[in-house]
Amino acid sequence: MIDLGIELSNSTLITSKTDLQGRITYCNKDFIQYSGFSEQEVFGKPHNIVRHQDMPRVVFKTLWKYIRNGEEVFAFVKNKTKDKQYYWVLANVTPSLDANNNTIGYYSVRRKPNPKAIEKIIPLYAAMVAAEKTSLEASEALLNTILNEQNLPYNEWIFSMQENLA
Repeated sequence: MIDLGIELSNSTLITSKTDLQGRITYCNKDFIQYSGFSEQEVFGKPHNIVRHQDMPRVVFKTLWKYIRNGEEVFAFVKNKTKDKQYYWVLANVTPSLDANNNTIGYYSVRRKPNPKAIEKIIPLYAAMVAAEKTSLEASEALLNTILNEQNLPYNEWIFSMQENLA
């Protein structure tokens, strides 16, 4: 059995908002509870304060590509806690818009991921992180190979993993 870290409850909705540079401007009590950081420790800090070193950089490259194009994106993300534990989430990130449809920041809601999906993601992410020691492009090629094999765009692949492995 694979260690999946701290398990989120089924009702958990970890929520945060950032400015255009990814600095935290809001977080809810679930964010505080699972991350172990206080509001004072995260406000104004880069959201990557919770980024776990096992996360492939190409996942965040993909995320930023979507949200900078005004699209929402979904991703399985391994986050670290203040005390160096970790927890997995299914993240949904969307641009926050003003009354004139200008992006003014980003909004993210994370929930409990399908454990079977995470069991499949762990070895893929490990291979992607290893590939990144060569180049970001090598890691991206691994991800693209999976997407091509599944014949799915990125978000649909994430959905299929979350829903179909139950």
